[in-house]
Amino acid sequence: MRVLSRSSSVVALALVLAGALLAPPPASAAPLMATFGGPAGYGTGTLPANDDGSSSPIDLTTAFPGGLNFFGGPYTQVWVNNNGNITFSAGVSQYTPTAFPVAMRPMIAPYWGDVDTRGPRSATSNMVYYHLEPGLLVATWHNVGVYNQTAGQTPTPRMDFQLIVRNAIGCRAGDFDVEFRYNRCEWEAGNASGERSNNGLCDTETSGCVPAQAGFDAGDGTNFVEIMGSRTSAIRNLCTTSNVGMPGVWRFSVRGGSVSCPGTGDVCETGMPGACGVGVTRCIGREVECVQIGTSTAERCDGIDNDCNGTVDEGELCGALEVCSAGVCVPSCFEGGCAEGDTCNEAGVCVETACIGVTCPASERCEGGVCVGACAGITCPHGQQCVAGRCTDLCDVITCAAGEICVDGECRAQCPCAPCGEGETCLADGSCESAGCDVVICDPGFYCEAGACLDACAGAVCPEGQWCTQGECVDGSGPPPGTDGDAGGGGGGDVDGGGVAGDGGNGRMRTRPEQGCGCRVAPRAPASWLWVMAPLALIAVRRRLRRA
Repeated sequence: MRVLSRSSSVVALALVLAGALLAPPPASAAPLMATFGGPAGYGTGTLPANDDGSSSPIDLTTAFPGGLNFFGGPYTQVWVNNNGNITFSAGVSQYTPTAFPVAMRPMIAPYWGDVDTRGPRSATSNMVYYHLEPGLLVATWHNVGVYNQTAGQTPTPRMDFQLIVRNAIGCRAGDFDVEFRYNRCEWEAGNASGERSNNGLCDTETSGCVPAQAGFDAGDGTNFVEIMGSRTSAIRNLCTTSNVGMPGVWRFSVRGGSVSCPGTGDVCETGMPGACGVGVTRCIGREVECVQIGTSTAERCDGIDNDCNGTVDEGELCGALEVCSAGVCVPSCFEGGCAEGDTCNEAGVCVETACIGVTCPASERCEGGVCVGACAGITCPHGQQCVAGRCTDLCDVITCAAGEICVDGECRAQCPCAPCGEGETCLADGSCESAGCDVVICDPGFYCEAGACLDACAGAVCPEGQWCTQGECVDGSGPPPGTDGDAGGGGGGDVDGGGVAGDGGNGRMRTRPEQGCGCRVAPRAPASWLWVMAPLALIAVRRRLRRA
């Protein structure tokens, strides 16, 4: 999920609704919640039979004492509108949905279309209900018809849907969660919303028909969230699609006045070469797009196309008698001067003999003549993740939404909005810390767990040509810092400048000398997508929020 409140750009959510038109009513649609009293269970507040009407202003303070923060406010009143939406500044009678964004009309719309409740009515047909209780607002459009019901359509198509607003307990005043539920999806446009072919369905050959719209509008003419398919015939797919894996159910969070945007905030590939290929997903217009955050810099020997010209580590980047190999400056070799199993190639670099002539894709490296995953065999220091064979802290390049914080390369809701785990304490910055660590300050290269400072390098196995020191995998040659050529300290294996015994047998990845610590170092991020993000290793883009 991601930030939407952007004063300088149009912001929207694109959630793809696929498939053909639905056969009403779909069997997989979501049941509406009916536990709020009244003859049908949807509450005792009702709208009279009408076309394009609204409720009187409803006082929200009995349910939300501080009001609701929705791109402004806080709003202490709400209007339930017959045409499938609620508004915060005044009632809305407009029956044909205007494409978001719309000025001066803050709106939450589960299904903004031309509802007509003037036909036959009962507790279970053609009614609009609303219910208010502490921490909860529910509006239900129960089996409502479409304009013009007086035209005598037989049978009359129905829409059955619900809006649920819940207080976000423990979060900032005015924060809330929204749920749309769709049980029956049979019509898409009224008779006055352009031409239609029959019973509320647009004639696909008639361009003037305007189907319903679903989503959120800030009312500022700029910011909005729209479910893709709005104002097209695909809007009826709401009954069988979802953003939470439950057909007919759509959920959103409103934090700090902004609607969290599902499916954004992830690291992505822009398609540009090198460092410029690093991006994060953002809501732009009506689509989720990959926005570049990596920038072009001078080329250096680091295994990355820093200048975004499509070539990695080109030019004279190392000192005299050195060459750039796998992102590290190493002494140039000569024939017969490499270790057993290696060969001095034309570039003056010792490479595995078995790998000569083997070309691996960007996501892999050659080892023993076979292409393996770039992160295979690498265990990064605590708090870092392996990205295309390099260890980096993804929180240095990820910008989280308001109300979120970056932890282990992922954006998560800040506490207390998201409760901390057992034995953890919620800190002032919205992060969770294990017991005792809120009063502990560890030295660089150490982290706190259960009140004790632990070495971030414990158990780390760095990429080839790097050592772990002070919690970082850094370029180096020879034995790791603090040793005289053997492992020492804890019998962690003999160090001969080419690796550590017991590191998988290839002698090409290095860990620091064994410290006698059995501390856990776990993978910090999924490996399925990280391989495409090589430029992340050395790009430092300031994040908005980060765990202390």
